[in-house]
Amino acid sequence: MLPSLLILDDFLRDPHAIRRRALALDYDPAFKKGNYPGLISGDPLPLAGLNEAVSARIGVPVAPCAGTTHLHCRLTLAGDKGKSGVHIDPCFYSGILFLSLPEHCKGGTEFFRHRPTGLDRVPSNPAELVASGFSDVNALVEEVVNRDTLKPARWERVMQVPMRFNRLILFSPWLFHNAGKPFGDRLENGRLVHLMFFAAAQGGTR
Repeated sequence: MLPSLLILDDFLRDPHAIRRRALALDYDPAFKKGNYPGLISGDPLPLAGLNEAVSARIGVPVAPCAGTTHLHCRLTLAGDKGKSGVHIDPCFYSGILFLSLPEHCKGGTEFFRHRPTGLDRVPSNPAELVASGFSDVNALVEEVVNRDTLKPARWERVMQVPMRFNRLILFSPWLFHNAGKPFGDRLENGRLVHLMFFAAAQGGTR
């Protein structure tokens, strides 16, 4: 069974070198795609051996998920707002590597329970789906996640994984989650993360 959440501290051997590469990327507002707050890097930031490292830890071979911003960095500054809040990710498995320096780190990544349904994730099998009161996954996503994404009263935060420099969190994309509060006023002190969206390789399943 896939782990729902893994927290890996001190993930990179030389995190400051990777951070310097992330800072050197272009964060052009014209490149922005999606409903997230902040800006996305125009180019990805590859990490040598990443697929192998993640595959070893979750027990399933993974590959980049096409059509996502896999390996891109995201910068979010205080006051940045998006068109969505609590959400799920369109992939097999998700990862977030925190690249903000220790003296700047605030918040983290938050996970939620939907108050009206009691769900904290999209059901992973037909029996769980039926028990949730839905017969179609797409209908559940639309009625629960998309409809209530920006309605804080509909969500209860059940956990926050604190942001820590060089901490990688790996988690099921079907968990209802959102980024913590943004901070900073420039690239050097803002919320800087490296995004990972994996597909299952060689027939892996969720």
